[in-house]
Amino acid sequence: MSSTAVQAVSTARSRRSSVWVMPAIVVLLLAGVSAYAVGLDLDSIETRSLEPDVVLTALWQHIELVAVSTLFTVAIGVPLGVLLTRRWVGRASAAILGLANAGQAVPSIGVLVILAILFGVGFWMAVVALVLYALLPVLRNTMVGIRQVDPALLDAGRGMGMSSRQVLTTIELPLAVPVMLAGIRVALILNVGVATLAAFTNAGGLGSIISAGIALNRTPVLVVGSVLTIALALTVDWVAGLAERLLRPQGI
Repeated sequence: MSSTAVQAVSTARSRRSSVWVMPAIVVLLLAGVSAYAVGLDLDSIETRSLEPDVVLTALWQHIELVAVSTLFTVAIGVPLGVLLTRRWVGRASAAILGLANAGQAVPSIGVLVILAILFGVGFWMAVVALVLYALLPVLRNTMVGIRQVDPALLDAGRGMGMSSRQVLTTIELPLAVPVMLAGIRVALILNVGVATLAAFTNAGGLGSIISAGIALNRTPVLVVGSVLTIALALTVDWVAGLAERLLRPQGI
């Protein structure tokens, strides 16, 4: 076997082994926080705040917030990013990208508070705030991924008689997929963190456990909520990494 083949095999093995590093870290985190909570003499308030039903409900609400907001972010950001790379859009792309930059520059708690004042509180108001905050990475990476495609490939496609739509779907988008997936991955992680603030708009999530720990001055409740949020972020990042590898076109 040649040295190149040996190196390829060793690289593939190292990648397969590294896949399980993140789940192992998450399991250790969960085991550690469980041992921490069980080993303490919890009072009645801490016990009620950390009941399995309460924790699982908050965790599911958090996952729901992240999933729905990321779905809308991708549904808005990818088509808009594609649109802004078209020549006929012209200077509008700079203005829209500037608005997206401004949306992320504004503190997330500020967006939540403004939306709560204007439209009330609840799940969907939190989703709107999360979409506004996470839109920039998806929008920007979609534009960067398409714009970095070699113009010679586009000219070759047009020379073969492809229409603009065919060039987009068969050349530009497939070559832009890795960069686009990286933007979606960033948006996912952003949403996991920012969704903790959704508790202030009565949308639930792990932020409700964290805010209860702060408001009630109960360190165990605060620690459990924080560690669960970290574990969820690591898990989402791991799943997104696997999806990125699977969805990446072969040879890119």
